[in-house]
Amino acid sequence: MTWRVGVDSGGTFTDVCLFDDATGRVEVWKVASTPDDPSRGIADGVAEGTSRVDAVPAAIGYFGHGTTVATNTLIQHRGVRTGLITTEGFRDLLEIGRQKRPDLYDLQIDKPPVLVPRDLRLEVPERLRHDGSVEIPLDEAAFRAAVRQLRAAGVQAVAVCFLYGFVRTDHEETARRILAEDFPEAFACVSHQVAPEFREFERMSTAVVNAYLGPVIRGYIERLAGRLAGLGMTATPHLTQSNGGVIGFEQAARLPVRTVLSGPSTGVVGAQAVGRLAGYSDMITFDMGGTSTDVALLQGGACRMASEAVVHGYPIKAPMLDIHTVGAGGGSIAFVDSGGLLKVGPRSAGADPGPVCYGRGNTEPTVTDANVVLGTLNPTHLLGGRMAVRRDLADAAIERLAATLGMGKMATAQGIISVVTANMARAIRVISVQRGHDPRDYTLVAFGGAGPLHAARLAAALDIGRILVPRNPGILCAMGLLLTDLRADFASTRLHTLSTAALPDIADAFRVLAAQADVWFTEEGIEAPARRLTRTVDMRYAGQNYELAIPLPDGPIGPASLEALAEAFAAAHQRMYGFVAEDDPMQLVTFRVEAAGIVPKATFKPQPDAGPDTASAIIARRDVWLPEAGGFVTCPVYDRDHLRAGNRIAGPAIVEQMDATTVVLPGMVARVEPYLNLVMETE
Repeated sequence: MTWRVGVDSGGTFTDVCLFDDATGRVEVWKVASTPDDPSRGIADGVAEGTSRVDAVPAAIGYFGHGTTVATNTLIQHRGVRTGLITTEGFRDLLEIGRQKRPDLYDLQIDKPPVLVPRDLRLEVPERLRHDGSVEIPLDEAAFRAAVRQLRAAGVQAVAVCFLYGFVRTDHEETARRILAEDFPEAFACVSHQVAPEFREFERMSTAVVNAYLGPVIRGYIERLAGRLAGLGMTATPHLTQSNGGVIGFEQAARLPVRTVLSGPSTGVVGAQAVGRLAGYSDMITFDMGGTSTDVALLQGGACRMASEAVVHGYPIKAPMLDIHTVGAGGGSIAFVDSGGLLKVGPRSAGADPGPVCYGRGNTEPTVTDANVVLGTLNPTHLLGGRMAVRRDLADAAIERLAATLGMGKMATAQGIISVVTANMARAIRVISVQRGHDPRDYTLVAFGGAGPLHAARLAAALDIGRILVPRNPGILCAMGLLLTDLRADFASTRLHTLSTAALPDIADAFRVLAAQADVWFTEEGIEAPARRLTRTVDMRYAGQNYELAIPLPDGPIGPASLEALAEAFAAAHQRMYGFVAEDDPMQLVTFRVEAAGIVPKATFKPQPDAGPDTASAIIARRDVWLPEAGGFVTCPVYDRDHLRAGNRIAGPAIVEQMDATTVVLPGMVARVEPYLNLVMETE
């Protein structure tokens, strides 16, 4: 018996999903995260999860892992002391940036701290022109002196970013060789390896973030690999990237900047697979965990891929799923601001001490505490009875907040839910309404430990008529690890006007990128039948400063390829900006190749229809505060494990399972579809 295991390490819980290749059996498990060393919680989860299915870690044939270590390191500014060496005259580019305020209308807002202080940003004589010609050769003696200076300053990582280093890599390659000779213990990162694209500030920022995270992620990966080997696991471990694919630990240690959205990306992959099975292709994913909420829009079953994003204030040029995050989770703390208004988050109680009801010393009320007081969340236990809940502590915390606001306890608890719902609705409008999509045309896919708990109210706020709750919503990110492929992305900036004269260079650009992909395929041990290449081109009108990613059809590159690009770009521009500039020349900017290694995935079988009756699944009745019904209502509580395909539940009702709780509001009907997902719709 061979098990495929996916582990998602979050801020509050570590989720484990186990899938038996032979029988299709799926088992899930949750353990508390260990923020001081996440690898310990992961090892505990694997050990407990395999024991639960009477297996041993040696029986694991595939291991995939999603982590928030890179994200949390960046948010908390706990990376290593980092140095930067750049072209003479450009050391302040990292701090000047684009001279944009993070918020146009907030005059008091501060920019995020610069990751490399000015005294550790050094310059050396060298200069390349935009066409790759050398204006000033690299002064190797000056570079060695800069390396010695940084070494004496105690840096642990060095980033190198030379002007136009992506056009001609000679100078950066020489810099990398010198670093290996003179400072071998440092984590070295040269810009063309992580972001071989134009726009100097973004490329420099990406190289610096990669270096800043490098030793932290490398140390984490080494500890995790050691713990897994100590359990007896022999499978090659993989780590999720921000693009939704997975890579080996070795490559992840070299390119940690590509894992900053490691955790939430596999949730989108899992939602995509679940939605496809249930027959839905246009979806908005809603992943609410303990500390944050991640949302994404899938059109035609696919999530938009971004080639650049600002992550916690730092521009990063790396392929990543277009996911928007807000600080709204079950552990988000409710408080009264200086103006006397109720606010929720982004500060979170996290895993330790956690919400007040966990009884671990926190006294500030959280979203979870509000749900316990309202009765929407089990007032005695969570995790199927493994975690005790103290309702009395939650009551006291909410009452203290209510006294400050001059409101009643239940009104205050409901106010917390209303505020956090508004925060999440605002996040969904960013990825939908602001980009020309009507959320009413989409199915809301709710997952994460707290997603199904809040989905019905969020859908009502956005006038969304259908909600899909996966069979195991609390561990969907972990399950997504069993549904994704190995992936790597390669890019090259070459600016051309769309014309037949550019055809030879277009073909050459993709030939070079395909060769790089072949090297990666070989390193990862991916055989030819499992190899897939997808080509895209970033395009714009001449004079624009932003590009749109346009797919290039397979096959030889010729005049028909140019016609396909022109038509697809015009359609994409019309959709995004509302017009087409028919007389303006189109430009090809950056050429991209996505390499995928297709791996065996978990598969699921539909279940026979058992009819609508759900009486056997009712395990209790509980008073729940529902303002939609005017106050407390006695609701049936269903055990999700006892629900079968074809079952129907009329709201108001509560559906409990080990990894999540689902609220069905009055006026809604929930049905169990053939793959045991819960579909909720307003009557």
